[in-house]
Amino acid sequence: MGYLLVAPSLLLIFVIAIWPVLQSFYFSLFDLKLNDPTRSEVHLSHNIDLDRYLNNYPFLVGAIDSEIKTSTEKNQLQKVKTELEDMDKKLQNDSALKEQYQAVNDKLMNFEQVGNKESIAKIDNSLAEDFRKTGESINKELKSISKETKLTQEKKILGLAAGYKEVVQQPNFVGFQHYKDDLTNSRMWKAMGNTLTFTVVSVVLEFVIGLAIALLINKAFVGRGLIRASILIPWAIPTAVSAMMWKFLYDGQNGIIAKLFSSIGLVDKMENLLVTDTGAMFSVIFADVWKTTPYMSLLLLAGLQTIPSSLYEAAAIDGAGKWRQFVSITLPLLKSSILVALLFRTLDAFRVFDLVYVLTGGGPANSTETISILAYKVMFSQTNFGNGSALSVIVFICVAVISMIYIKFLGKDLLGEGSGR
Repeated sequence: MGYLLVAPSLLLIFVIAIWPVLQSFYFSLFDLKLNDPTRSEVHLSHNIDLDRYLNNYPFLVGAIDSEIKTSTEKNQLQKVKTELEDMDKKLQNDSALKEQYQAVNDKLMNFEQVGNKESIAKIDNSLAEDFRKTGESINKELKSISKETKLTQEKKILGLAAGYKEVVQQPNFVGFQHYKDDLTNSRMWKAMGNTLTFTVVSVVLEFVIGLAIALLINKAFVGRGLIRASILIPWAIPTAVSAMMWKFLYDGQNGIIAKLFSSIGLVDKMENLLVTDTGAMFSVIFADVWKTTPYMSLLLLAGLQTIPSSLYEAAAIDGAGKWRQFVSITLPLLKSSILVALLFRTLDAFRVFDLVYVLTGGGPANSTETISILAYKVMFSQTNFGNGSALSVIVFICVAVISMIYIKFLGKDLLGEGSGR
C-alpha cells in the first residue's frame, strides 16, 4: 500500500527529471546533425532515399549515354553506364524494395510529390555495400575520364555522380564516440575550468556576504521589513534583464561601473572590462554576486530564525562574547541551512547560462564560456544534436556528483536530520 502512495511522486520524478536525461543520453549515442539531411534522424540501419535516387540515376545515365556518342573514351563510359544499370537492376529485383521502388517511380513519372516516409526505404548491409562500391567506382572512373578527354557535360556528370554516392544513408550510431571526443577536447576542458572558476568564486563570495546580510537583518531595528524587501530586489529581477543592465553599466564608453572601476584602479582602462579574459570573468562574477547574494541571505535568514534567542542569552550570562556565540551557537545550528544554501547555489552557478550568454556571449576568445554555453552552441548554433546531447549529459553527471559530495561530506541527511546514521 505504501508503494502505491508514492507511485505518483515517483512517476512525476521520472517524467520531469529522469526521462529528459535518458533521452539526451540516447541521442548522444548517434551522430545527429540537423544541417545534414543524411544525419538529421536516428538511423540504426542502412536506408536509401528513393526519391533522390530516381531524380539522379536517369539523368546521370542519360548524360553518360549522350557522351558515349561523341567521346573518344566510349569503352570506359560504357563500362560506367553498365555498372549503373547493373546496380539499378539489383535495387529493382530486391524483394524488400521492389514495390516501394515502383511506387515512388510511378509518382515521379506522374509529377506527384513523394513524402519522406514513402521515399526512405531500408536496405540490407550487403546491398548497401554494393551501392557504396559502385558509387566510389563510377566517381573514380569518371574523374579519370575527365582528365584524359574533354566531356561536353563534365560538370553535370561529375555533380550527379557525387550526388549518387549520397543516396544511401549510413547508420549514424557512434556509441560513446562523442564522449571520447569531448573528454579529449581542449575547448571542453577550458569551458569546464571557466565553469568551476565562476562557481567557486561566486558561491564563496555570495555565502560570506549573504551570511553577513542575514545576521544584520535578523536583528530588530526600525525599518527592518523595508530593508528585507529592498535586499530582495536584485534577486527578483529576471536574469536576462539583469545581464542587459550590467552590460550597459560595464560599457567601455559610457558605463558608470566601468568608469568607477577604472577610477579606483580595478581595471587599467574602461574599455578593458569586457574585452580581456580577466576583466570579463570578473564582470560576470560581480554581476552574479550582486544578483544572487539576496537569495543566499534569504535561505540563511530562514535558518537563523529557527535558533532560539534563549541560547544567546544563556551564553551572554556565561560570559561568551559575540564571536564565541557565533562560532559555538550560530554556525553549528545553522549547518543544515548552510548546506541547503550552498547546495542550491552551487548547482545553480554550475549550470549558469543566461547571465553569461547575454553579458559576454562566452567571450572574449571563450574566456567566459561555461559548459552550458558550449553545449548550447554545439547543439543549436552548430546543429550538432548528438555532441550537444553528450555535453548536456556531462553537465548532468557533474551536477549529480556535486550533489552527492555536498550531502556526503557537509554533514546531514536532509530528509531525516541525520537519523539512522
